[in-house]
Amino acid sequence: MNFFETFRLALQNIWASKMRTFLTMLGIVIGITAVIVIVGLGNGMQKYMEDSFASMGTNSLTVSIRGRGTSRSVSVDDMYEMVEQNKTVLDKISPTVTMQSQIKVGTETLSSTATGVSEDYFKIKDYEIAEGRGIQYIDVAERKKICVVGQYINQTYYAGRAVGDTIKIGADKLTIVGVMAQEADEMEEGGTDDSIFLPYSTAARLSGMGTISTFTITIYNEEQASIAKKVVEDTLYKTFRNSDSYTVISMVEILDIMNSMIDVMITILAIIAGISLLVGGIGIMNIMLVSVTERTREIGIRKALGAKEGVILRQFVIEAGTTAAIGGIIGILLGYFLSRVATVIVTALLETELTVVPSAGSVLLAFGVSAAVGVIFGYLPARKAALLNPIDALRYD
Repeated sequence: MNFFETFRLALQNIWASKMRTFLTMLGIVIGITAVIVIVGLGNGMQKYMEDSFASMGTNSLTVSIRGRGTSRSVSVDDMYEMVEQNKTVLDKISPTVTMQSQIKVGTETLSSTATGVSEDYFKIKDYEIAEGRGIQYIDVAERKKICVVGQYINQTYYAGRAVGDTIKIGADKLTIVGVMAQEADEMEEGGTDDSIFLPYSTAARLSGMGTISTFTITIYNEEQASIAKKVVEDTLYKTFRNSDSYTVISMVEILDIMNSMIDVMITILAIIAGISLLVGGIGIMNIMLVSVTERTREIGIRKALGAKEGVILRQFVIEAGTTAAIGGIIGILLGYFLSRVATVIVTALLETELTVVPSAGSVLLAFGVSAAVGVIFGYLPARKAALLNPIDALRYD
């Protein structure tokens, strides 16, 4: 009896006990489905994190300087000089000044954020100007009272005609010279579209800030993030001689740490879900032992007619593996279906677009494991069947 005949016989035996076989493979189905959905959820979370960090700029460093009093300090010019001297790893720099002043349009008070930045900030963040112009070097140098506003402010308070109008920040009126292109899919209060950007020199003067202490620096290559971070830290350490005087945060490193945490969490959950595969394997062993008992006489007749032990062993191993493989296929199909359902549910609950994406690797691994579980747990019953004495088997009632 060749492999295909043995496989066909296995399918006939499985079909003859459909309900019993389905209940047997239920553990396999649940395990495979759970692993696919959990791994897909992990992939979706990683993709969401990468997209979120990409909007903030994964190729950037955020530098915060606390300093050590007036004796040791770093000026804006010092930071620009540091970038200029390390052009092999560092690219652009923008001082950032967050203003706490009240913002008004006419008599209405806005909850928008106003941030002082350099002329390179929009390139750093990859923001686009939809109308008017962006911040220019001359604006920074002459501390001009101009600003660029987000699309939400433009549409909500200026009916789409903000360029040329004014906005009040604290006691000062600033002329709007540009409007950003819409960043979010849906404009909303508090997002990037609800932001105001002005020259950092102007922001520092209006807010009474003596020393600017926050900087955003881009790097040429994300793979050099750790090198770029060390360059900045070493430069600052030469000035302050104390690593507590500053903080350098790499977006790439934060993303890697968060992805590692997600990987650990998903691996643990997948292992827990995979326990049901073990339960399914025990179920397959149990049903195959029952099958050997029920078919003892059949085995005796086949052995009496000359069937070798290897043929009997192969028949029951293939039957167990086929049962597990069918359970694996059902689990894969159910896993893909539930992944789509999970995408809809997670998106609705979190109000954000998070897609549960089953990976081809997890699907292939799940199917391979399910088939292997069937073969491994089916071997003992198959060996029992192969070693039956044909005379005792024929006498079995």
